[in-house]
Amino acid sequence: MMKKNFLTPFLVLFLMAGLYACRQEKEVTVKEYPMFWTWLDYHPCMNFDSVCQVMNDIGMDGIMLNAPTPDDYRIAIPIAHKHGIEVYAWLWTMNLEHDRDKILAEHPDWFSVNRNGKSLADTTAYVDYYKFLCPALPEVREFIKEKIKSYCEVEGLNGIAIDYNRFVDVVLPTTLWPHYGIVQDREYAAWDYGYHPAMLEEFKEQYGYDPRGQEDPSSDVKWRQFRCDRITEVANMIAEVVHSYGKTMAASPFPTPKMASRMVRQDWGKWNLDIVFPMVYHTFYTEDVSFISDCTVENARDKNDKTVLYCGMTATDGPEMFACMDAALNSGAQGIAVFTVAGLRSPEVKKRFKAYTDSVKAVRAANGGIIEAVYPHVADANPFAHKGVMELIEKRMRQIIAKTSGIEEPPSLALGEYKQTESYDATRCYRVADENSETVFKVTFYFYGDVLSGWDVAAE
Repeated sequence: MMKKNFLTPFLVLFLMAGLYACRQEKEVTVKEYPMFWTWLDYHPCMNFDSVCQVMNDIGMDGIMLNAPTPDDYRIAIPIAHKHGIEVYAWLWTMNLEHDRDKILAEHPDWFSVNRNGKSLADTTAYVDYYKFLCPALPEVREFIKEKIKSYCEVEGLNGIAIDYNRFVDVVLPTTLWPHYGIVQDREYAAWDYGYHPAMLEEFKEQYGYDPRGQEDPSSDVKWRQFRCDRITEVANMIAEVVHSYGKTMAASPFPTPKMASRMVRQDWGKWNLDIVFPMVYHTFYTEDVSFISDCTVENARDKNDKTVLYCGMTATDGPEMFACMDAALNSGAQGIAVFTVAGLRSPEVKKRFKAYTDSVKAVRAANGGIIEAVYPHVADANPFAHKGVMELIEKRMRQIIAKTSGIEEPPSLALGEYKQTESYDATRCYRVADENSETVFKVTFYFYGDVLSGWDVAAE
């Protein structure tokens, strides 16, 4: 159960630090990166000094900054450094951003292709700005390499944090399905990318067959891993460039390596990263804080041994912000990245955030530069063991009954036994009846990467 007092777990850690005097005698130290970060878009007309002052006031000491050009960083970096804040260039790689229109016009053959044979050069996947490149093309890799170099040459830039180093989402987080009017209970052809002729030819040379010839290409583990490996090659090419300039290599991938490999073809545990900021946005998935602890313990196990694990989360202007950070730091994360600092608005939350950051930094300093996990466990794959998730499910049931019955106050439930009706791919379906309203519900759970990653409720 999550601790309600955000200082309590760290007081425990203080005690642990004293008990493990032998650890201190060995002078266990690690390279210390900033502990508290934010992602932020930079615009030349913004008051960046004011943003940095807010960050400084609440204890944030790192920023992943998305600026249009290297010259914009040359303006922003001295301002951030004045406030003691490290700056990483937050760069999109496989998905184009600032140079999107130029590359679309000049190189339409560079873009990723889905299982239906449709190229992103003239097809939309979810949103217009999804314009992913094909990682198998040497000219694409060279383009990315030169782009990374141009940012690495910026004096004072502390590191590079890559984003969108992946394919299109073959599966979206469950909370986004209603927005697009879709259900993705399995992998469907329209969103399954990586079928560029260059990708297919390379795969056929290696394995001797065309994955499109199979009844269900999504079930071909070799084909999935092949695409993951091409993305890994791009990530490690970037890392080599970044390290050659003496800068830190970071990335913002999907929540866990196993989830990422299924959802976007990222196998980021194999990337040569110094720091990783997995985007463990629980509001997109189960909507419960337990998603953060589940993912973080998985990440501590599956990350590259040389990579320092952080946890990326959405900003919450209230108590849940601190429950989220507790869940991450208690489960093996060494720091926090918040999307974004602008979401921390109230004076009360800002004051509490500062107290929190001060306490955690003190723990790290007392413990040789690391935060020890106090909840060493594996993610629980039993959905019914996730109390917070089940409470949300029952809340949804009451809302459905109230709407159907035309009443304002959601009624109480008298649920019978959950009975599994179907199981396929990452999907498990259950049926349960409410005796009070005589309503039968279909409850569906999704387990991408062996982690409870989503759910849905519908009345039959």
